[in-house]
Amino acid sequence: MLITVVIPTYNEAENLPRLAEVLFGLPLNLRVLVVDDNSPDGTGEIAERLKREYEGRLDVLHRRSKGGLGPAYIAGFRQALNSPETDAICQMDADFSHDPKVLPVMAVALEDGADLVVGSRYVPGGELDERWPLWRKGLSAFGNLYARSILRIPLRDVTGGYRLWRAEALKALPLGQVRSSGYIFQVEMAYLAYRLGLKMVEIPIYFADRRFGKSKMSFPIQVEAALGVWRLKWRYRHFPQKGSQARR
Repeated sequence: MLITVVIPTYNEAENLPRLAEVLFGLPLNLRVLVVDDNSPDGTGEIAERLKREYEGRLDVLHRRSKGGLGPAYIAGFRQALNSPETDAICQMDADFSHDPKVLPVMAVALEDGADLVVGSRYVPGGELDERWPLWRKGLSAFGNLYARSILRIPLRDVTGGYRLWRAEALKALPLGQVRSSGYIFQVEMAYLAYRLGLKMVEIPIYFADRRFGKSKMSFPIQVEAALGVWRLKWRYRHFPQKGSQARR
């Protein structure tokens, strides 16, 4: 199984070389696609150097400016899906909050019949960084429960971004209709997967805080995500409902 790992980047110069080294050390057949939003810290140039270093295994998609997480992923998905060799597509943050060493476990779940495997913080065995204060953990858990409850998605973690998609399943999603640009993008994709009846499996992960670089999360982003849940419910009110069950 060939997995293409799509990694959006903006100012990830410190993390990207470390992440590439760990990913290519995994016992998996991997390609990496870096989607860089013209990072001012030189991430795009570093990605080009890595492309030469890992010739044939790493590619770079340069976007002209910072245009949001959702559009970056959609652009990466489209390029990855254009390759007939790609069997699965992984979405992963560049900051090591998503442990690459969990990916082989997720790959096994996909090979066992899942359409979407979610690295979950909220199933038994999942955990948030112990350095997070209680208020931050509470806010994260509430935001996740809020989205789950309104959209009735049978996943424990609908806001997390560590996911492995079967390529054929991802092709079935109406990517051209996806409008979310911020972190609500993760909720929109999970909601579409649920509405289309994809088989979803959750694998527990430890969600670590970033060690290098600056977090992109902010209060305005959190407000946008809260309002965005209601927009999703309205936008897809006539979308075919096949339903899905999540397995943990």
